[in-house]
Parts: sequence; C-alpha cells; structure tokens
Amino acid sequence: MRKARIALTAALVTTLGLGLTACGGDTEDGATGKEKATTAPDPGKESPSTEATDGGENEGGDAQPAADATAPGTELKVGEKAVLPFEYSGKKGTLAITVTSIDKGAEADMARFGDKAKGVTPYFIKMKVENVGDTDLSRAYVQLRGLLAGNQSTGLSLIGDIPGKCDKESAPAEFAKGASFETCSLAASKSGDVTAAEFDEGDAYSDKPVIWTAG
Repeated sequence: MRKARIALTAALVTTLGLGLTACGGDTEDGATGKEKATTAPDPGKESPSTEATDGGENEGGDAQPAADATAPGTELKVGEKAVLPFEYSGKKGTLAITVTSIDKGAEADMARFGDKAKGVTPYFIKMKVENVGDTDLSRAYVQLRGLLAGNQSTGLSLIGDIPGKCDKESAPAEFAKGASFETCSLAASKSGDVTAAEFDEGDAYSDKPVIWTAG
C-alpha cells in the first residue's frame, strides 16, 4: 500500500499564509496527481485532487448509482455503511465505505509547517473500505471531505497523512470482491469542529453527497 507525505501548497497564501511546496513526487509509486497534499479554498464543493470519478459497475455504464447503492443525499451515523459506485483508473466498481471515527487532532500536529500553519487544526476521518462489486479496484484511493456542524464546508482541503495518527492508505495490489482495507482522510478547520464527513464523487453525488455525522 502506498502512503503520501503531507505537504501544503501555496494556493492559499492570502488566506492562511501557507506557502510550502507540495511534494507530490515523493510517493512510492510516483502517482503525483493524486498524492500531493494541498490546503486550498473549497468554493462550491470543488472536488479533491484525485483522478477517480464515480460511475456504474461496468466500464461504459451510466453515472447513476446501481439499484443497491446508497441513495444520493443519504445521511448516516459514524459506524454505518454506505454502498457506493466508484471508478479508479478507468475501472468502475462498487465499494462499501464505513466511517469508523472522526477524531480531532491538535495544532501541534501541524508543527512541521512552522508558524505558517498556526490556527489550522487537523481532523482524522478514519474508515473501512470493502470491495463489494465484481471489479478488481487494485490501488484504489478513497478521499472523504470533512464538514462543520450543519454540514457546512470547512473552506479548507487537506490531503496527505500524519503518520501514526492519520495514515492514508490505498487498496492493495489485489483488491477483488470481499477484500477490504482501512484508511484515513485528513480534514482541516480554522474555526469550528469537523463533525461530519461526506462522499461527493461522481455526478450522482456531487450535489447530493452521502454524509456521515458523529454523535
């Protein structure tokens, strides 16, 4: 499984003053597009910087979820499972995602970024991901977005990992039906607690995400 080092881009210098360089090229398999960590504005539910988009179960299928998929707009509690269409590297399948916890980190976890990261608190969205479709989605990478109370955007996107606290993993080299792995998505906030996580990948879910709420 691959891991990405966390880094911050200069995209939000005017807001956060985080002018550090992304290290997308430091991944173990060289997949720079998905693996760089970013802190950037989140206007109008902009998608995270991954190459995956969601669709049907088979290649060439439409973008609507299958009949047994969790309906767009569904709200779940942490610990509950959602069945979701997922596409990775041109392969379309179905994943079952269970958010197991949303843990608050500390500003000190951002110490590697020095004074430029003051006021940024990380949150760790931990999940179990299971392949429940017929497509082998090897090396698939899943990213969820954190939300504030009332399902409001945090205004920030933080992609990467904090080793030992939020370890970002991809699916194993063989990830067929019945296989599973655990991973973590980083969220970040400058005001308010992150109390929910959302899946908003693909046309069917971009405007009506599936949301897990804590508590």
